[in-house]
Amino acid sequence: MRAFLFLFFVIFGFCNLSAQERFLMPADEAKNDASFFVFRTKLIEAAKKRDAKYVLSILDRNITNNFGGDGGIEDFKDLWKIHRSDSEFWREFLLVITNGGKFNNEDNRKIFYAPYTFASFPDDLDSFTFSVIFGDKVNVRSSADAKSPVVGSLSYNIVEILKTIREENNAEKISWYKIKTLGGKTGFVKAEFARSPTDYRAGFEKKNGKWKMTAFIAGD
Repeated sequence: MRAFLFLFFVIFGFCNLSAQERFLMPADEAKNDASFFVFRTKLIEAAKKRDAKYVLSILDRNITNNFGGDGGIEDFKDLWKIHRSDSEFWREFLLVITNGGKFNNEDNRKIFYAPYTFASFPDDLDSFTFSVIFGDKVNVRSSADAKSPVVGSLSYNIVEILKTIREENNAEKISWYKIKTLGGKTGFVKAEFARSPTDYRAGFEKKNGKWKMTAFIAGD
C-alpha cells in the first residue's frame, strides 16, 4: 500500500509539474495576405544573396532603427553597413524574416511583425526575463559545455533565463543560458536556441500600395 501511495504521488507530482509548462509554437500568418507573402518570399531570396540594393529599396524612409530616436534610411545604412559582406545584418535579418510572424491592426493600419517569438509572445510574461526555446528537441545539458551530459530536451518551451554565460575571449557574445522551464526543469542550452521577444524583430506595412519595412529593432 505504501509503495502504491508513493507511486501515486510521484506520478501526480510529475503530471502537475508538466501541466505548468507553456509553449510558443511556430506560427506564420504571411499567407493570409497574398501580396505580403509574395513580397516576403522575394525579400528572403534577396537577403540570402546579400542584395543590399534590394533591401534598401524596401525600407520605409522613416524606418525605426532603435529606441534612441534614430530613424531613416541613412541612419540604417550607418548602423548596419549592409554593403559590407561581413555585416551582421544578414545573419540577424534572416533569423527574423524566415521565422514566421503575425498581422496586427494598429490604428486601422495592418502591420506584419516577425519573427513569431516576438509577434505571439504572451503579454503576462516579462519579456526581459523569459525567452522561447527556438527549435525542436533542443538538448539541455548539465553545464555550459557541449561535452557535458544531456539531461533532457525541450521543444518551443517558454523558459526563464536564470544565468547568462559569455565567451571567455568575447564578453559581448553570449554562448550559453542557464534556463528554467515554467514546469521547473533546469539546465543549460546554447544561446542560439533561446530567443527573447526583445531580440531583433521587423515590422512591415503597406504604404501607397507597396510593402515597406518600417522597423528593424531590438530591445524594448
